[in-house]
Amino acid sequence: MEFIFMLTHHDVTIPNALEIFDEVKDTGLKCIGCKNIGLSLEEYRELFNRIRKSGIQSFLEVVTYSEEEHFKGVDLALKLEVDNLIGGMPNYTEKTVQYLKTKKAKTRFYPYIGTVTGHPCILSGGIDKIIEDGKRSESLGINGINLLLYRYTDNQAHLLKSVKELSVPVIVAGNVVNFRQIQELNQNRIWGFTIGGAIMEKKFIQNQSIGEQIEVVLQHL
Repeated sequence: MEFIFMLTHHDVTIPNALEIFDEVKDTGLKCIGCKNIGLSLEEYRELFNRIRKSGIQSFLEVVTYSEEEHFKGVDLALKLEVDNLIGGMPNYTEKTVQYLKTKKAKTRFYPYIGTVTGHPCILSGGIDKIIEDGKRSESLGINGINLLLYRYTDNQAHLLKSVKELSVPVIVAGNVVNFRQIQELNQNRIWGFTIGGAIMEKKFIQNQSIGEQIEVVLQHL
C-alpha cells in the first residue's frame, strides 16, 4: 500500500510547500503531492521540478468545482508534467479522459466518484450510486479512483467493503488521521492513501517534526 504525503492543509497547498518538501524528501517517501490551489505557477513549477529530480512520484489533486477551474487544474498538471492527476469532480470525468487523450498526456488519472460537495470536499449519496459511478468511470478508461472514504457522510465501513467491486486501484483521500484507519485500508487491499493535514497537525506522534511524522507512518507500513 502506498502512502502519498500531501503538502496541503484544509484542501489547499500550504504556502511553505517548498520548505517542507526539502525537509521530507529523504525520509523514504515514494509519493508526494498537493492541491491545484494555493501556490503561484512559478512556485508550482519549482516544487514539481524538485519532486521530479528527487525520483518521487508526483500527484496533483483537483478540488475546484466549476468546469473552468477544473480544467485549469488539469492544464496545470500537464504543464507541470505531473505523474498522477487525482480528484476532479465526477461530472467532468468523461470530458477529462477525452481531453487527456487529445493532449496525448502520460499523466495517470484517478477521479473522484459519487456526489462531492463543500471545501474541504465531502462525499455523500447512496453507496450503490457511488459504486455505479465508479464502474462508469472504469468503463471510460481511468487509471484508478480517488475515494473520499473518511469524508463520507454515511456508512464508511460499508463503502470500504463495497469498493472491492471495482477493478481499478483505489486511493483513499482525506481525513486519514490514525494508524487504525491505515490498518483498515491495508486489510481491505486499498492501493494507496493520502495524508496532509494530520501530518501538518502532528497527530501521529506528539512533539515531533513533520519528517518524523512521515517516518513513523512509513515504519507502520
